[in-house]
Amino acid sequence: MNMRIQLNEKEIPRQWYNLSADLPSPLQPPLGPDGNPISPDMLKPIFPNALIEQEVSQDRWIDIPEEILNILLTWRPTPLHRAKALEEALDTPARIYYKNESISPPGSHKPNTAVAQAYYNKKEGVKRLTTETGAGQWGSALSFACSLIGLQCKVFMVRISFDQKPYRKIMMQTWGAECVPSPSNETKAGREVLEKNPDTSGSLGIAISEAVEAAVTDKSGQTKYSLGSVLNHVLLHQTIIGLEAKKQLEKAGEKKVDTVIGCAGGGSNFAGLSFPFIYDKINGAQIDIIPVEPWSCPTMTKGPFLYDLGDASGMTPLLPMHSLGHNFVPPPIHAGGLRYHGMAPLVSQSIVEGLISPLAIHQLECYQSAIFFAGTEGIIVAPETSHAVAVAIREAKKAKEEGKEKVILFNLSGHGLLDLSGYDAYMGGKLEDYEFPTEELEKNLEALKDFPKPKMVKTGQN
Repeated sequence: MNMRIQLNEKEIPRQWYNLSADLPSPLQPPLGPDGNPISPDMLKPIFPNALIEQEVSQDRWIDIPEEILNILLTWRPTPLHRAKALEEALDTPARIYYKNESISPPGSHKPNTAVAQAYYNKKEGVKRLTTETGAGQWGSALSFACSLIGLQCKVFMVRISFDQKPYRKIMMQTWGAECVPSPSNETKAGREVLEKNPDTSGSLGIAISEAVEAAVTDKSGQTKYSLGSVLNHVLLHQTIIGLEAKKQLEKAGEKKVDTVIGCAGGGSNFAGLSFPFIYDKINGAQIDIIPVEPWSCPTMTKGPFLYDLGDASGMTPLLPMHSLGHNFVPPPIHAGGLRYHGMAPLVSQSIVEGLISPLAIHQLECYQSAIFFAGTEGIIVAPETSHAVAVAIREAKKAKEEGKEKVILFNLSGHGLLDLSGYDAYMGGKLEDYEFPTEELEKNLEALKDFPKPKMVKTGQN
């Protein structure tokens, strides 16, 4: 039995998989302020042409340029681990595998798209990128990519994470990026928020507004915006995770997978692992595919499917997605990467189609599971990943109760070595579970009552 299933460099996937080509119902378009579909040309002030083409592409397979592959080979292919010690501790007949994305230089899955985005921007003459970050994993990944490829980088970091996670800020600075807490006084969007609530802990929606504004107001035209999740091209770049995992499971002798699990904030790491398996499910495979989110930010499990803004101030188009409302300001839980108000349109449409089954989970169970995982497999996972770990443990226990051999796969999307304050708070009894109030959701959704409504298109695939 192989505990660590590796691919050699020649086996790295050379194409990304585009779920848009295979969704049973076509993805509904993003809309402008007038309610009409936006054209690709309307995205040019923000993104380079190559990424716009990928955003709207209906091609199933998109080639990965050699220049991108050469950088990805710094840490890819990543290993697939058989979690044998965890299985034995749980006394389960299930076989548990995890894809270890924590070994990248910034410590998460995020560089898979950061490198690609920096490359395409550099190729089209862009000089600098702006972005937002929650827990700091995306900001550090883009800083890393810009450093390698030769771009300037500015990161607006959600204030609560800026305060809670100072070492991710230092990582960004080490790679040459500028990192500022959001909301800030550097943008009109930030100043407006601070005027209303100077003590706000911030949100990803606010930070996105600041980053987009900083890009589009650069009169030189040499600044573009870069997003770490949600949009189609971002999720596309992450599918290298699932494509590698499928090859590795085959090497491990597994003929099928029963359950695929990933934590989900905006949707990128979940999509990266799951989309190649959703393709199998569309084509008849029996697989349970579970995106996991916090109860404190229940975008998929409480948020309706609707058109909403991707940011707080209306700098972005209206997207068809599950959402808690763009005015949502999350509680300051430690899983900062899972505090976004919306979910990726491709993930949202997969929920509508019945292809995936979202689940919300409380943070105390997540930390308990993460500590159990660290005591068996040895890895201290990020608070975001702990959600996937917790559900993998649930599924393994269920397999034991049912007396069934199952193959469970989850994405270990990042290490938690810079998130130890959260572990400290948990072990010190300072954390508590929090469920987002229904009345707050209703208040947020009231602001969306005049927005266009997406069609609930479902073909019956499940």
